[in-house]
Amino acid sequence: MRTYRKIICGVDEAGRGPWAGPVVAAAVILDRDSPIEGLDDSKRLSAKVRESLFVEICRTAIVATAIVGCDKIERLNIRGASLYAMKRAINGLSLIPDVALIDGNAVPPGLAVKARTMVRGDQRSDSIAAASIVAKVTRDRLMVHLARSCPGYGFEAHKGYGTEQHREALARLGPSIHHRRNFAPIRSPSFAVAGIGASRRGRAARAAAGGHEKGRS
Repeated sequence: MRTYRKIICGVDEAGRGPWAGPVVAAAVILDRDSPIEGLDDSKRLSAKVRESLFVEICRTAIVATAIVGCDKIERLNIRGASLYAMKRAINGLSLIPDVALIDGNAVPPGLAVKARTMVRGDQRSDSIAAASIVAKVTRDRLMVHLARSCPGYGFEAHKGYGTEQHREALARLGPSIHHRRNFAPIRSPSFAVAGIGASRRGRAARAAAGGHEKGRS
């Protein structure tokens, strides 16, 4: 008698907290016949380990990502944009899952598949951990690319997070077009004037950094 095995995808995002850059979500269906050792919450892994696991996940699993840029973040707020990205990632899978395991406590509105939320899921589920790694590595690579097209902010180092280096760059250059202007630190009057030139320099790189939402499998 044939045993039916449910198709499960893990879903996670990267980039809710930064002051700049897109939010990236990933959905991953692991191959149960090709287990991957060392999966864990991406934040608990070194960059080198994340990169190695990223390659292995993409080689053996079904993977889809979605990138949502600052315009959408400003319209939906970061929570709404993150959920939207998760939905786009799930919809981008080449195989429809029976259930989506979603990191956190919220299910994206309008999701067409059954879903279960899991707080700290990236530490409890291999599928979600794999999704967290894919989302993190994808976003980090985007921020390195953004640093080359929009220099001076140190995106390659802090990935858009609110470090002292980032704060000093904002005080010097003002916000770029890739900054989330509805985030409280970016609304600071001390950052407002200097950003005009930076915004112009960054305009050409908007699409590459997720200036509009897009999916990738």
